[in-house]
Amino acid sequence: MTDQTVVAEKSRYRGLRRGDRNRLVKYFLLALISLTVLFPLAWMVMAGFKGKTEVLSSPFQFFPEIWNPQNYIDIAQDPEFAQAMFITFVGAVIFTVLSLAVNSMAAYALARLEFSFKRFWWVFCILPMFIPTMAILLTSFMVVSGLGMLDTLAVLIIPGVASSIHMFFLRQFYLNIPIAVEEAALIDGATRWQIFTKIFLPQSAAVFVVVGIGSYMAYWNAYVWPILTVSNPDLIQIMQFLGTFRSNRGNEWGLLMAGSTLAALPTIALVLFFQRYIVDGVRISGIK
Repeated sequence: MTDQTVVAEKSRYRGLRRGDRNRLVKYFLLALISLTVLFPLAWMVMAGFKGKTEVLSSPFQFFPEIWNPQNYIDIAQDPEFAQAMFITFVGAVIFTVLSLAVNSMAAYALARLEFSFKRFWWVFCILPMFIPTMAILLTSFMVVSGLGMLDTLAVLIIPGVASSIHMFFLRQFYLNIPIAVEEAALIDGATRWQIFTKIFLPQSAAVFVVVGIGSYMAYWNAYVWPILTVSNPDLIQIMQFLGTFRSNRGNEWGLLMAGSTLAALPTIALVLFFQRYIVDGVRISGIK
């Protein structure tokens, strides 16, 4: 074996070792991030099997001493909890559908149509993205109160349907669709509505999943707005129910953790089911 061959083999070996070290560091960081993200969720699930005082016992104990599924059984059979889950799910579905419809049409108009003061309206539409929600909470309450929307399902749905960030996200996606396809459709006599429904919408499945899940989670996790605008027991939202659970049920932490786990299941299942589309949606909606 010549000296050059020996040197090449040594360089190749060092390259392989360097690659192995890089992969090891990458896997370690991924495992650390996964553990950090999943630990609170896993602890919440475990806490649902614990007794009243065991959840906050000291020293800290991750697993329950005695596995007791009664907390999950009791909270699942609670009619108020079931009602809150149902009405929140119905509202979330309606909110998601309306959000996709409104934001996608607005995004298409801002991406493809030409009209007076287009730049002004684009800035006007995305401006709320830079304003903290809490800063306009009082004025928003005054508006819906003046419109007589308090204690209705509409007050939980309509104010948040138009979303600056979702409009921006969808517009960026529409800008990436070749304009030649649209021009060909216009030459063939297609209307703008036909172009939107037959060309743009069929290509929007992945990005719609991202926007839809974002809308669904925004509604499902809402806490301050439902507490401020809804007092009707038939319209109590799940986060509103869990938020007032502590004052109504004393120190039943195990029951609260069981309820929180069940409340998180629909969102977790949704994300797991659509995870491939979420990755595709983020990938193809690059900023142009």
